[in-house]
Amino acid sequence: MLSSHKYLAPGMTVGLLGGSFDPPHAGHLHISQEALKRFGLDQVWWLVSPGNPLKAAGPAPIARRMAACRDLARDPRIHISDFEARAGTRVTADTLAALQNVYPSVRFTWLMGADNLAQLHRWGRWREIMARVPVGVLARPGDRIAARLAPAARIYRHAMLKAGEAPLLSRAEAPAWCFLNVPMRDESSSAIRARGEWRG
Repeated sequence: MLSSHKYLAPGMTVGLLGGSFDPPHAGHLHISQEALKRFGLDQVWWLVSPGNPLKAAGPAPIARRMAACRDLARDPRIHISDFEARAGTRVTADTLAALQNVYPSVRFTWLMGADNLAQLHRWGRWREIMARVPVGVLARPGDRIAARLAPAARIYRHAMLKAGEAPLLSRAEAPAWCFLNVPMRDESSSAIRARGEWRG
């Protein structure tokens, strides 16, 4: 059974933050809480991936990453999910299709940092992602200009909500996206691993 979220009412708005979370850090928590506040979301799910197909080295075991996420995310609106592992999906387009099949009455919004928007056109079936769900983009330090000039931003400029319309994003019909400049914490999983503070 793929459904594991008991407290979902029809029409609830859920932001999806995907990643390896290897390890999770304060930046993940900050971006989630900003998204909850600014995009009118009821919940945010951290979709802990089995592994990133774009990375050669595998992450730490998913059970360890899930446990670390639960230790960090004490906000009751943030839920830790291994949906991708249970559904057997590896690319975002497939994950979204599976989620919408299991939770047809939930309104999902895909969340990403501006660095991901800059490379979104390299993702598998990325136009399908834009067609399926609204996308909320939160700027990280140094990524704003590159993200705004990215192919995805140019192609879908007509579907961009203004910053003042951000609370409407979670109920907008796709394609729709919103780019927000927010104070971000300049932390990364790779930096934590490089310091030897997390071992797989």
